[in-house]
Amino acid sequence: MTAEDERRKSVKTSTRGFYIKKAGNATVALVGFPSVGKSTILNQLTGANSEVGAYNFTTLTVVPGVMEYNHAKIQILDMPGLIKGASGGRGRGREVIAAARSADVILLVVDVFNSDISVLFNELYNAAIRLNQHRPDVTITSGDQGGIQVKPTLKLTKIDVRTIKEMTAAYGYVNATVVVREDINVEQMLDVLAGNRVYIKAIMAVNKVDVATYDELERAKEHNKEYRQFLCSATNGTGMEELKQGIYDTIDMIRVYLKPQGQKADMDIPLIVKRGNTVEDICELIHRQFRSNFRYAMIWGKSVKFPGQTVGLEHVVMDEDILCIVVRKSF
Repeated sequence: MTAEDERRKSVKTSTRGFYIKKAGNATVALVGFPSVGKSTILNQLTGANSEVGAYNFTTLTVVPGVMEYNHAKIQILDMPGLIKGASGGRGRGREVIAAARSADVILLVVDVFNSDISVLFNELYNAAIRLNQHRPDVTITSGDQGGIQVKPTLKLTKIDVRTIKEMTAAYGYVNATVVVREDINVEQMLDVLAGNRVYIKAIMAVNKVDVATYDELERAKEHNKEYRQFLCSATNGTGMEELKQGIYDTIDMIRVYLKPQGQKADMDIPLIVKRGNTVEDICELIHRQFRSNFRYAMIWGKSVKFPGQTVGLEHVVMDEDILCIVVRKSF
């Protein structure tokens, strides 16, 4: 075996297990320090068989499981523990963070006795993950002439037009129009220009509360007030139902009931989709040919002005809508 073969084998081995095919209605990544109970929480939430041990780095790959809750199937990923320097590659941190970037929600798992997540936050931030933030409402459109034009639609208090123009030029733009629709700061403008940031919702599970004192619990809650926290014990199951509900609520899923043409709606088993999904999104979920053979849809529910209203693919559905999709007979 040549040196190049050895190198390829090494690279293949080092990344094995970190690329998990998405399954279910949404994906949640468990992110935390080593030995805080992520594997036990996965087992409690999903019934998966993730190895549990009282020593660091028990989980060496990403272990998936599926949590079924309120008719939704939510993929839960047990990730290897993150350590300081993970964003730079220490402890296989780059592979872990790469897997977390595709999640819909990050569940920060902390030990009640070590609840300071500043290291975790910094490693995720350095890897271009923005927790509980939204993408800045800034649009940059390249042009052929005119230089860089900055057009704020409101008064800017955290950054001035000159700074925006200089930053845009520093990123290689020569002719561009920058429309700023919110009062951003320098960091947010950098995020826009970099273009590689991901914005992910995050909640927190504070584990091992069954062996903590009142003062230790209060200290843990005080450390991370900016996150919605769930006190739990992965060992005995305390707080797991509340955590399941919290995950479900954070993903912000809605129920849509399907009504076959000329038949009654199936009100027993809803289709679970994310809030903001359109009729087109639902067509893709049911069968790709529903999209190509689509004629129109009818909806009964909150998203329409009157029952049975006819809508198109772009219509946004709402919770508990009843949807009838009409397709061409050739389907």
